[in-house]
Amino acid sequence: MKVKKMKEPVIKNLDDLKLTGFRVLCAGEEYPVEIPKASQLLESRLSEIKNVKNGNVQFGAFIVDILSEEEDGYWVAVEVEEFEDTPEGMFTLTVPAQRYASAKYAGPATGIFNAYDELHSWAAEQGYQRLKNKWHVEIFESWEDPNNLVVDLLDTIE
Repeated sequence: MKVKKMKEPVIKNLDDLKLTGFRVLCAGEEYPVEIPKASQLLESRLSEIKNVKNGNVQFGAFIVDILSEEEDGYWVAVEVEEFEDTPEGMFTLTVPAQRYASAKYAGPATGIFNAYDELHSWAAEQGYQRLKNKWHVEIFESWEDPNNLVVDLLDTIE
């Protein structure tokens, strides 16, 4: 089923992303509950983070096929110019420059999985290979209401 709330996919190249925020590590079925909690906590502690590029945008980062326990989980973060005095309980993460199949999705959180399926199909049809052992990124322009998200889905490709 085609997702009506997804814009046509494109290829994007992003430079290194320096992220500061929280790592969510839980059982798979708990992520839909725990990620929004981490997002709210990040928003409430935003003033503690130095060198924030844009506090109105949150990032999610994850690796599909992890190679080590250190890569497991989902990071909820903001982008910073540089790392400085990381607040207690927070982590830093650098996502290297990569190429992505990308699409903007607007709608309920429950529809993201279908949007990803559509993005993966589009990328495969274009001849791109997913890199499941690299960082994948979600850029949230709106995240407060789980029934009305606005997010760029960035799936790492070769």
